[in-house]
Amino acid sequence: MEMVECSFVAARAPRRMLPKTPPAVLGIGRARLRVRSEGLEQPPPVIRTSSPPEHDGGALGKAAAGLAAAAVVSLTGFAGDIIAPPPARAESLTVAFPVSKAREVNRVQRTLVEAWGLIRETFVDPTFNHQDWDQKLQQTMVEMFPLKSADAAYGKISGMVSTLGDPFTKIISPKEYQSFRIGSDGNLQGVGIFINTEPGSGRLLVMNCVQGGPADRAGIHEGDELVEIDGNSVLGLDGEAVAQRLRGRAGTTVQVKLLDGTEIERSGRTKQKEVQLSREVINISPLSTAIISHRSGDGLEGKTGYVRLAAFSQTAAAEMESAVQRMEDEGVQSYILDLRNNPGGLVKAGLDVAQIWLDGDETLVNTVDREGNVRAINMVQGQSLTHDPLVVLVNEESASASEILAGALHDNGRAILVGHKTFGKGRIQSVTELDDGSALFITVAKYLSPALHEIDHIGIQPDIQCTPDMLSLPRVPPLSENSEAATSLEMDSCIMVAEQALEIQQSKGSVS
Repeated sequence: MEMVECSFVAARAPRRMLPKTPPAVLGIGRARLRVRSEGLEQPPPVIRTSSPPEHDGGALGKAAAGLAAAAVVSLTGFAGDIIAPPPARAESLTVAFPVSKAREVNRVQRTLVEAWGLIRETFVDPTFNHQDWDQKLQQTMVEMFPLKSADAAYGKISGMVSTLGDPFTKIISPKEYQSFRIGSDGNLQGVGIFINTEPGSGRLLVMNCVQGGPADRAGIHEGDELVEIDGNSVLGLDGEAVAQRLRGRAGTTVQVKLLDGTEIERSGRTKQKEVQLSREVINISPLSTAIISHRSGDGLEGKTGYVRLAAFSQTAAAEMESAVQRMEDEGVQSYILDLRNNPGGLVKAGLDVAQIWLDGDETLVNTVDREGNVRAINMVQGQSLTHDPLVVLVNEESASASEILAGALHDNGRAILVGHKTFGKGRIQSVTELDDGSALFITVAKYLSPALHEIDHIGIQPDIQCTPDMLSLPRVPPLSENSEAATSLEMDSCIMVAEQALEIQQSKGSVS
């Protein structure tokens, strides 16, 4: 029979989060499998433990009994960058299952056990949504056994994971995982467009376009709704599936049909637009900046640095540090950090960005593990680049790492929040590359703001509310020669509210 071994430790004691490296989608772990073959006359018990098990796995053992061939997965240790020290007590698991005659399905069977084991060890809810997780493996394995294709088998894994009741814990295919890594690294071949699924309606809305990219040049704007790609409806697809269809080799083209969001907002009428886009190599920078020059009531010239962060990629913190330092050198006296429509990304990047603005040993975020243990993640002798007044803009699409950053700056008294209540995704995830190249996202902890405010499903309330309406005229004429970007910002009502808040801060003195 075929023997498969992968590293795994099933914890029997409360886990501690890393004291120095923040947990989350910080880095990417990789599960490892060793494959060997040997003969067994009878399959062993389905689940064995070296210490008293929580579940006896008896039903699963009965299901496997009598089968001439079985694959055995010994789960004996887990290497990753989410959990720090090994647990005080651990159990070694051995899982047996009937080998599918279809080779590609057999490979997915191993992936199933890898995914099941990692979830069993690290998922934030130790009740697994009030179900017997060992029994769930049995059920899924029985359903997978007669299948003929890998796609159908992967569907069974996704179905098993969905029963956890956590939309953010999921498995993605090797191709989707490569797209995820591209998004985190910052380079791809495509049309330069960011799509997000609107909660509730499921509509696929344009969040923004890469400046100067194919979509931007074609006149696609934030708020447009994507309805077709190459003549095929996108109904029922998620953002990642759409991204797959839009990406492709540079030089190829793709036809997209959209509903004009600007026209709907202006007149209430639906107007379609169809454009052909040529794919290019897109260098994604998550950062865009501008300096808004203005005169105060006493006639003095002032400069506000505007920084928009679209996502928390691996380069986000370094790019922001460079941008802030450059604006400091240009005499900027206050800042607006725009996190609107930022869905998150790498949590470590969010924490690194926070340290650009904060001093000392401030708490950046609190994590709550599956045992309910709360642990603070603090800076160590932090030194900010600037103490100038700061306003952070947020809205209902600001999520995850955006909420961590906004909470850190707000609760430590560094920034005023302006905008709308945030999305409320207070969960930290691990990402583990599995043996077949797919990846498993697992919610391993929840987080609270530094002031211990709950974020998950609640969000963060801003200090000052504002409406997203675009005004017909800027409040004050911009002073900069290159005024197009500054004028657009000055027409944004939330930017105007932010500037007023900054004026009040400056009149009281810089925040420290």
